[in-house]
Amino acid sequence: MHRRSIFRAGLAVLAVAPLLDRKAAASEKKHHKLAIHVDQSDPAVMRLALANSRNATEGFAAMGEDIAIEIVCYSQGLHMLRDDTSPVKEEIRATRAKVPQIAFSACGNTKRAMERTEGKTVPIIPEAVVVQAGVVRLVELQEQGFKYLKP
Repeated sequence: MHRRSIFRAGLAVLAVAPLLDRKAAASEKKHHKLAIHVDQSDPAVMRLALANSRNATEGFAAMGEDIAIEIVCYSQGLHMLRDDTSPVKEEIRATRAKVPQIAFSACGNTKRAMERTEGKTVPIIPEAVVVQAGVVRLVELQEQGFKYLKP
């Protein structure tokens, strides 16, 4: 009789296990990471990077998942984050309002090179952070599990 009880208990556990697995899987929210690279002073590319950010956020939100996004700008793409030359400053603010978790990184090497060439301080928009080097930041992000996208 004792063996039969153990056998029935084992069957009961096996019957319930798939339900527990589904419930555990449903409660695990997926977290995605996306690094977007902008290295061109092309407003269309800049707008595409911002649109990609909004679309990814909305798409994953619809699936009950979230995403961390960082746009890294260097070379001529730094114009995206320059307070004096950005053709998309207002779009950045609008995107930040819809996607508050988005981060913007400005390449410090590019900023210093532009300052030497132009003979003046290059102002960066308040939404951005200056990093040592854009290429280094992209490598760091990928090492942290970010997926790479170049619009």
